[in-house]
Amino acid sequence: MSEKVKSTTPAHRRYITRMMAFTVPYVAICVAMMTTNAFDEIMGKPIAWVLAAVVSAPVIGQIWAFLSFMHESDEFVRGVMTKQFVLATGLTLGVAAFWGFGESFAGAPHIQTWLVLPLFWAMFGVVSPFIKSSK
Repeated sequence: MSEKVKSTTPAHRRYITRMMAFTVPYVAICVAMMTTNAFDEIMGKPIAWVLAAVVSAPVIGQIWAFLSFMHESDEFVRGVMTKQFVLATGLTLGVAAFWGFGESFAGAPHIQTWLVLPLFWAMFGVVSPFIKSSK
């Protein structure tokens, strides 16, 4: 049986709403970019920088939503989230550096740098269940 998970605080509900508001357009544009020819005509032209800015804006929104949730939360939740965020960031940087050196020295295939964002959120999801203390 499926049990509906309820957000426990108004701050958490706002966080979920904000994250969805930024994540859905980001994913939609990325999926369209990868699966259609919708943006092919502008690639390599100055207008493509506008597309880059439009796709990047929700990333800034996600960070703002996360930081807002931290600000609106109590000290314990803020401490736990900070540890989760820092550990996920460190792992993401480590993986990105490893792969970058793999490209430089070992002939690993190039990976687009925009994939660092989903890597970060994946790392955040991996570490979060293990970080339950603010100490």
